[in-house]
Amino acid sequence: MTQAYLSIQGVDKSFGSFSALKEINIDIQKNEFICLLGPSGCGKTTLLRIIAGLEKPSHGRITVGGRDITSLPPAQRNFGMVFQSYALFPNLTAYQNVAYGLQGKKFSKKEIDDKVREVLSLVDLTHLHDRYPAQLSGGQQQRIALARAIVLSPDFLLLDEPLSALDAKVRIKLREQICDLQEKLGITTVMVTHDQEEALTMADRIVVMKNAEVVQIGTPEQVYDEPNSPFVADFIGSINFLKGDLQGGYSSQRNLAVRPEHIRLSAPGSSSGIQAIVKHVEFRGAFYRLLLQPIARFGIEHGDELLTVDVSAHISHQLGLTKHAEVTVEFPQEKMITFSTEAMVGA
Repeated sequence: MTQAYLSIQGVDKSFGSFSALKEINIDIQKNEFICLLGPSGCGKTTLLRIIAGLEKPSHGRITVGGRDITSLPPAQRNFGMVFQSYALFPNLTAYQNVAYGLQGKKFSKKEIDDKVREVLSLVDLTHLHDRYPAQLSGGQQQRIALARAIVLSPDFLLLDEPLSALDAKVRIKLREQICDLQEKLGITTVMVTHDQEEALTMADRIVVMKNAEVVQIGTPEQVYDEPNSPFVADFIGSINFLKGDLQGGYSSQRNLAVRPEHIRLSAPGSSSGIQAIVKHVEFRGAFYRLLLQPIARFGIEHGDELLTVDVSAHISHQLGLTKHAEVTVEFPQEKMITFSTEAMVGA
């Protein structure tokens, strides 16, 4: 791999006796889209603020293009930033908000006008250039904030949960637009999110954080299909941890797991798999989510251990998967996730 463009090296951050970040090491390539993903309080926003220069690390350093920027103030780091709250000036039009950062720089009026119109076109808001923030929808305001962040051609872009204040449909549309824009501009981007779907659909690589530490870095496919710990498996997507001495057999230790969509169902008694009872059926549009209670030997229900299984509507109807129905469950070996003893200890 080539030398990292944006490099975070051994970064710690403490607030008194509280450790907000512990030995963070992340190498980000030029033009890469990285998502910092984790639960609230894991340190992802603190890390973004350190990259921006809004916080100083207790230890470690940040480099961009080989240049150490650890001690530089935000104004000398040449980055764009988009916040969850848009942070637009309410008394300025969309055009004026985007142009604001160009004022006082060595640009002529025509150059400023050309740049503003160019980025308004990129975010498809040229027709609303004279509107004030209060006259724009949430998605439109966030696109103006994005235009303002990129108008100065920054070296890198920082996004702090930019979609969390938007409703679901607008959020999906805007994440597509952000990805298209990032790819078109070829700008190195770091985005903070707690939304696993955003990370899986937008990132080139995901940095999963927990308790102030990085616990896994990988492509969306890697962290979903090959989680290195029960925490990552459980945080990203749904997962079944297989435990207990069920007929059909699997480990009595909590070191095997399988995703709901990978479990195979068939008619009762049709294979060597375990038998189960459908306890709950939930319609999810494109698929059904089932909660199954395995039946142990002699037909006794196996405690409160439930399996979550996702099946297509076709399979559900074919097998008659209604509440209280019986079904055979199989766990494909090639889809099983195995955790090491060390991963289990750290879970």
